[in-house]
Amino acid sequence: MNLSNLKPAEGSTKTRKRIGRGPGSGLGGTSTRGHKGAKSRSGYKNKIGFEGGQMPIQRRLPKFGFKNINRVEYKAINIDTLQQMAEAKQLTKIGINELMEAGFISSSQLVKILGNGSLTAKLEVEAHAFSKSAEAAIQAVGGTVVKL
Repeated sequence: MNLSNLKPAEGSTKTRKRIGRGPGSGLGGTSTRGHKGAKSRSGYKNKIGFEGGQMPIQRRLPKFGFKNINRVEYKAINIDTLQQMAEAKQLTKIGINELMEAGFISSSQLVKILGNGSLTAKLEVEAHAFSKSAEAAIQAVGGTVVKL
């Protein structure tokens, strides 16, 4: 074997169609483009959303809804999650750093404590927002609430 007799494996390559090279090739004439119409012409470019002159769907359907630019999105953490953390790690203070280390939030997220579940541990809880039920539950067991 040498460079002069190398060739690709059998069946791994195909010869390309040479269209528009006369009637003898079988691919002359309309060159696989069919008869007439914009798609058969040179320079044809399909515009996104164009439906052949029919009113396109993005113009037929009305606009609806809006996005509130003042919306603040919080990551919800329930008090039963705080209870589990307190039991597992014997914590008395749960803040943003503890929640990040436990993998519940990322550094950019805001936290809201919600009142689902029950709390028995006396905790100092630090978060950006609290629901009324969560705040009441934390204070009921003698804990404190710190809003950031």
